[in-house]
Amino acid sequence: MRAVIQRVQEASVTIEHAVKGVIAQGMLVLLAIEAADTNDDIAWLSGKIVRLRIFPDDAGVMNRSVQEIEGGILLVSQFTLYASTRKGNRPSYSRSAGPEIAVPLYHAFVRKLGEDLGRPVQTGEFGADMQVSLINDGPVTLMVDSKLRE
Repeated sequence: MRAVIQRVQEASVTIEHAVKGVIAQGMLVLLAIEAADTNDDIAWLSGKIVRLRIFPDDAGVMNRSVQEIEGGILLVSQFTLYASTRKGNRPSYSRSAGPEIAVPLYHAFVRKLGEDLGRPVQTGEFGADMQVSLINDGPVTLMVDSKLRE
């Protein structure tokens, strides 16, 4: 699993002109799933996301997690995070899991992330055409991959 995590002042996702998910301060998480992902990837990445210390403490140092600030998480599926641009100019997405694998893993990840956070997360809709709005705070943007574990 691969995630792009953005610290936000606010974020929302809209599908067919209707707001599907919205948060105030917290994290926008863009998530890609590959066929080799397992429940171990779900557990590791979910724990990493909720414990990342990317929010400022009273001294202005990034030392607090989304749990500690009681922030929200907006999770949006984004298969393009596994794009390969090695050949030509048209990206290949062959590394991204197909819906038969990705959808159950995505729903399992949503459940685990909510459990680890201690409250429900907001989401987009897997496979939908979505418009994502955000106010990036910092800006702080990180990429985390469950296979690299760094």
